[in-house]
Order: sequence, then structure tokens, then C-alpha cells
Amino acid sequence: MNYTEKTKLIQTRAAALLEAGEVSYVLGWGATRFADKTRARFARSPEEAATLVYNEHCTQSLAKYLVDDRWPETRIAILARGCESRAINRMIRDNQIRRENLLILGLPCEGTDAERCRSCRAHDPVVYDELLWEPNSTGAAAAAELSRYYRADAVDALSAAEKKAYWDDVYARCIRCYACRNACPVCSCRECFVDMHRTGFQGKRHSATDNQTFGVTRAFHVGDRCIECGECERACPMGLPILAQTQKILKEIEALAGDYEQGLDAAQDNYLGAFDLDDKDDFM
Repeated sequence: MNYTEKTKLIQTRAAALLEAGEVSYVLGWGATRFADKTRARFARSPEEAATLVYNEHCTQSLAKYLVDDRWPETRIAILARGCESRAINRMIRDNQIRRENLLILGLPCEGTDAERCRSCRAHDPVVYDELLWEPNSTGAAAAAELSRYYRADAVDALSAAEKKAYWDDVYARCIRCYACRNACPVCSCRECFVDMHRTGFQGKRHSATDNQTFGVTRAFHVGDRCIECGECERACPMGLPILAQTQKILKEIEALAGDYEQGLDAAQDNYLGAFDLDDKDDFM
């Protein structure tokens, strides 16, 4: 089934749901004036369902939009690939959204033209109400072109001096626009520490030190809940390698606890938020 056929299938199912009044709107992707770009699209009528698109340029994750409508009058239908479905599970676990408010239309994904898709291990949705076409026949992990921790591995290969120069450059270029935070589906605090009027340690001026305070604090805040969707990097106007930080945390967790992936189940807890007397304590 090609993208044209898949788009038609999505449009037909979305129109039927809206016609029957089963959902208030369908959250998917729409075209832009650029052939290689798409945007989030809220289809609220059968006519608007015909404007939904699906192709290799659907790089934007849709999950974060769900927190803007926490209490819908009627269920929301959302098109969900592996990344959106993992984000939905994590957002449910964080009490940001309710499962009963969603009708999840699962889309087995071949990957988009975003770099992060080349390391994806979950192209098929892990939670859905309806699967719109057959899942992929080969495992995503086996087919991935890049290693799961490709950003962190590249930094780990540097010497201490090279690492300092690398991160000095990253934080010097950060403009602290908070696009990474705003796009991230697991950044869910009602008030972010950088928006507080009296933080005492996070200034409003542009400086590499304050940029680093924001970047490192955010990395540890979301690191063990990161579902590796790469929305932080997609949204960053400066093209910063933000995933290198959270990938490093996940890599270290995997070394301690074995294979660890977030969002595979809505009941899954976050590693750094749990405590067990049998935890390894070799570092103590």
C-alpha cells in the first residue's frame, strides 16, 4: 500500500467517525505550501477530513497537542505511529491525558525523512483502538540504520577536552527559546522552573551558563521518561543535538537495569522515580 492509498484510507475513516459524531475532531497532518513539509491538522468535519495527508514528510509528532484539550466533550481521534503511541502511554502515566478520551487510529510507520527515524525501534504503534493497515513485517530495531544511542555514542567517543568544547559550543548557540520543552510530550509541569518569577538560579539574560543550567536540568527531568521521539531536536531552530543528553541518561539506565524503553505500557513507571532495596549501589 503506497502513501496515496494510505492517505485515502485515513480520510475515509476520519470522515466516517466525524459523520457519526463519534469524535469531536481527528488530529492528523495537513499539507502546507511547501511540498516537503506538513503541519498538524485538526479535521472537525467530513469535508475537512479530506484535507488530511500522510507521507514521508509527516515528521511532526502529534501527541503534545492532546494536553491542550484535556477534557473534550467527545472523544478525540488521533493518528498514532510508534512515537505518538509511546508518548500517549507516557502522558497517561503522568496523568496529563485520559485514555477514555481518545480513539487511537494506529498507523504502522515506515519512517519519515527525519534523521531520528533512522534509529527508531518502534515503527508500529504499541497502543491503538484501530489499526488502519497491516503492521511492518520486520522488526524496527533490526532494520534501524543508526544505533539507538547514536548521538550519545558520538559524544562518548570524544576525549574529555573535546567533550567540553562540544558542549561549550552547543550551549553558546542555544537561544533558550524553549521550543524543545514546548514540543516534548513528556515535559508536563504546569509551571516550568524557567518561567517562575523567583528562581534564584535561572536568569533571563543570554549566557552559556544559564543555557547549560536549563539544558542539563531539563535532561535529568525528562531523561528516564524520554520516549525518544526527537521532537526536541525537530523543534530546535538552532539545530542543537539535544537528544545526546537524554540518550546518555537512557544509555546509563540500560547499563544498570537492562533493556529500558519508555512508553511501551501506560502502567510503566520511570526508573529514576522508583526505589528498591535491591537496586545496585556499586557507586555508593
